[in-house]
Amino acid sequence: MSPLEPTDLDPDPLAALSDWYTAARAAGVHEPEAICLATADASGRPSARMVLMRGLGPEGIDFYTNYESRKATELAANPNAAICIYWDSLGRQVRLEGPVRRLSREQSAEYFAGRPRGSQLAAWASEQSAPLESREQLVARVEEIERTHPDDIPLPPFWGGFRLEPVAAEFWSAGEFRMHDRIAYTREDAGWSRIRLSP
Repeated sequence: MSPLEPTDLDPDPLAALSDWYTAARAAGVHEPEAICLATADASGRPSARMVLMRGLGPEGIDFYTNYESRKATELAANPNAAICIYWDSLGRQVRLEGPVRRLSREQSAEYFAGRPRGSQLAAWASEQSAPLESREQLVARVEEIERTHPDDIPLPPFWGGFRLEPVAAEFWSAGEFRMHDRIAYTREDAGWSRIRLSP
């Protein structure tokens, strides 16, 4: 793999991430939108989980969840997060850090309307992160929502999107004998700066 130079990447890390994501899709990476999202509670205790990136644009990265889940509760107490994306077959990793805000109800409703019906039902039925007596209990909730909403399923009031707006990013490219390339971005008043970091 050729060495990665700062000038090989777009000056804007979100545009650079879009380029790498497009390359991952083209290479047939399984679920290239899978990301590890790390949050922390009010005391600073961290937690991490895999979620799916459901929006990537010039303002940030979008993901969706139940607003009563652990991650959403932690974001309400500490609205800062970190994301790590790793494409093993390409030898590439991207890390981003920054504040997180909720998307508007209109944005969430538009995304929700395009989800498969089964996913819509699951969003209503799952009290995410809450104790569950059995899988049968969850299945029964899904069946009840199905009966209640035989046609269109509305956006749950407790479900919606978040956007991480990065203030720092790092692009990592694997090299032989751990001679990896790391390019770090930092947001500044005039835009973004880029520097090389030691592997």
